Amino acid sequence: MPLAELTTGATLHYEDLRPGSERTPLILIHGLLGTARLHLGRVMDWLHEQGFRVIGLTLRGYGRSLPKPRDFPDNFYQRDAGDLIAFMDAAGIDKAHLLGYSDGGEVALIAAGKQPGRIASCIAIGAIGSFGPELRPVFQRMLPGDWITDEDKRIHGFSDATKFTRGWVRAMTRAIDAGGDVSLSLAPRITCPLLIMLGRADQLNPWQYGQRFVERVASGRLELFDCGHAVHDEASERFYQLTRRHLSAAGA
Repeated sequence: MPLAELTTGATLHYEDLRPGSERTPLILIHGLLGTARLHLGRVMDWLHEQGFRVIGLTLRGYGRSLPKPRDFPDNFYQRDAGDLIAFMDAAGIDKAHLLGYSDGGEVALIAAGKQPGRIASCIAIGAIGSFGPELRPVFQRMLPGDWITDEDKRIHGFSDATKFTRGWVRAMTRAIDAGGDVSLSLAPRITCPLLIMLGRADQLNPWQYGQRFVERVASGRLELFDCGHAVHDEASERFYQLTRRHLSAAGA
């Protein structure tokens, strides 16, 4: 599986299913403590079976991607979106469909707003584009990081779970302190079809935030699921149905 050295200073590991296809590729982006294969492997394989060219991208610092250790400056979402666009440049991809999960969904929303001409469609799972003050205690409950396993540490190349978690929580709470905007202000610039999928029981991503986001996008839609955060795993049949419909309507 190849590595892409980017102008941003990152080296990203990726998995390309159906390389050489002339179809507009689908780039999948994972969430916190994941890789493309760990978080979205079944989705990647399903899309591949549907005939798509699928690229599973692993963000900097995770899995085999560099630099390590993974860190969380205040602008880490924007930095990851910059890496995504730089990856498209390095791979010679003029335009792509995006599917992002959790943190990867936030990255996809930023990319769709900053580079509207290069994003053919966008699906964001468990992502809402902004964070309000009521989410501060939800984020802080991630500390001290004792939920992180030894296998997680091995895969991502760090040893201090508390330090890792503290970095993410600090960045998220500082985003709240700065007004909470991650990509909401970019929403009116999104020109592609956008589908946000949220679980009603997802405590990290209240559906009202997703609704506020899609109301600012000309072709935006919110779909709610009776489950938690990972709708693609917890309600897979409906997820696949909606994904197929969305991509078909977007000309994929």
